[in-house]
Amino acid sequence: MSTQTVSPTTTLLRLATAGSVDDGKSTLVGRLLFDSKSVLADQLDAVERVSRDRGLETTDLALLTDGLRAEREQGITIDVAYRYFATAKRSFILADCPGHVQYTRNTVTGASTADVVVLLIDARKGLLEQTRRHLAVASLLRVAHVIVAVNKIDLVGYSEERYLELAAEITQTGAGLGVADLRTIPVSALEGANIVDRSGKTPWYTGPSLLELLEELPPADEPSDESFRFPVQTVIRPQGAARDPRYRDYRGYAGQIAAGVVRVGDAVVVLPSGKRSEVAGIDTADGELTEAFAPQSVTLRLTDEIDVTRGDLIATAADAPVPTQDVEGTVAWLAERPLVPGSRVLLKHTTTTVQAVVRDVVGKLDLDTATLEPAERLELNDIGRVILRLASPIAAEEYLVSRRTGAFLLIDAADGGTLAAGMVGDALAAAITPEDRPAQYTI
Repeated sequence: MSTQTVSPTTTLLRLATAGSVDDGKSTLVGRLLFDSKSVLADQLDAVERVSRDRGLETTDLALLTDGLRAEREQGITIDVAYRYFATAKRSFILADCPGHVQYTRNTVTGASTADVVVLLIDARKGLLEQTRRHLAVASLLRVAHVIVAVNKIDLVGYSEERYLELAAEITQTGAGLGVADLRTIPVSALEGANIVDRSGKTPWYTGPSLLELLEELPPADEPSDESFRFPVQTVIRPQGAARDPRYRDYRGYAGQIAAGVVRVGDAVVVLPSGKRSEVAGIDTADGELTEAFAPQSVTLRLTDEIDVTRGDLIATAADAPVPTQDVEGTVAWLAERPLVPGSRVLLKHTTTTVQAVVRDVVGKLDLDTATLEPAERLELNDIGRVILRLASPIAAEEYLVSRRTGAFLLIDAADGGTLAAGMVGDALAAAITPEDRPAQYTI
C-alpha cells in the first residue's frame, strides 16, 4: 500500500481549552469561531437574541460554546462542548472544558486526545491552583503543545510589565511540572485582541496571534516505527457460515489498531496467552488489505486456530509487552470518595476490564512545589502515584512508550462510574530529565 504525504493545508489539529472559573474560556472560543467566520448565520442570530433578552449591550460570544441550555441560562459551562471549524490552512476539533474544580475529570477527557491545550488565566488573578492542576494534567497526558493565553489583558491596561511577569511565572511553573512545549500569548477575548489578528494595542508583543499559532503548530507525532498493537474488540463468526462455503471456516478478530503497522505474513503473538501465529489476512468493509496502520479499524485473520477473545492484545512477536498483574501508575483521582489502600476497583485497559485492589498509595503531587509528597490517600482532583494488584494479567506498557497501551481507567464496580484516569509507570517523574528541571522543583 502506498503512503501519501499530507500537506500542512489539510492537517487536522485537536485542541482543548481549559482554565479556572470566569477566566473567559467560552468567550475566547466564541471569539475564535466568530472572527474566523466559522459561525452560521442562524447560530449568530440565536446568540444575539439571547444576549438582548439578558439586557446585554453587546453579543455574548460565550453562548456559542455553552452546550447545556439550563446551565447556559445560569451563565456557567459544566460539560465538554465539542466544536468543529476550519481555516484555509487547517481543520480543527475543539473541546471546551469546564473550569470548576469539581469538573477536572472533564478536562482530563478533553485533553486526553488533544494535540494542543489552550489554557487561560486572568491577567488580574495570575496563576491559581486550578492553573497548576491543568498544567500537570497536560504534562501527565503528554499533550504535545500548551498555549497559555493571558486573558483580559485589557483590564490591566494592556500592560507589558504585567504580561512579562506572568509569562515568567508560567514558564517556570510549566518547566517544573514537565510541560514539553509551552507558549504564552497576551489576549483579550472580549475585545478580540491577538485572537485571530494581532492587536495594535499590544505593540510590545511581536509573536503570532492565537489562530496563527494554532495554524503553525505540528500535530502530535505518532512514531512511524512504533510496534504493532491491536486490542481485540470482538470475534467475528458470521451467522449462516455453514450454508455459505466462503465463510464456513471464517474467524476474524475485529478492533482498532492502537499503534504501528501490520502486514499479511507478519509474525504476531496473542497476549496474555502467549500463543504465536501469523497474519493470514486483513479485512475491512471495503475489501481486503495487504497492510494496515493505526488508527484504522480492521478485522485480522490468523493462520492458526487460537482461542482469542475480547480484551486480548495481538502484538508484534519480536517485541511484545510482558503481561503483568502488578501495575504501578500515576492517576488523576476524579471521585468524591477518597482512594485508600485496600480499595477494590475495576481497571479498564484497552478493551479488557479486570478486578484490581489498591496495594499502596505512594504519594500525591504538591501543585505548589511540583514535588511528590507522602500520602495515605488521594482525594478528589488529587494527582498521585499508586500500586495496583490485578486479578488477571494485562499487556500494559509504559505510558511514555505508548499513550494507548499505557493508559487505563479505574472504575467503580458498583455503579460503573469512572474513578480515575491512569498512566502506567512513573509518568510524572519522567516528564523531563533532572538536569532540565529548575532547582526548586524535584520529584
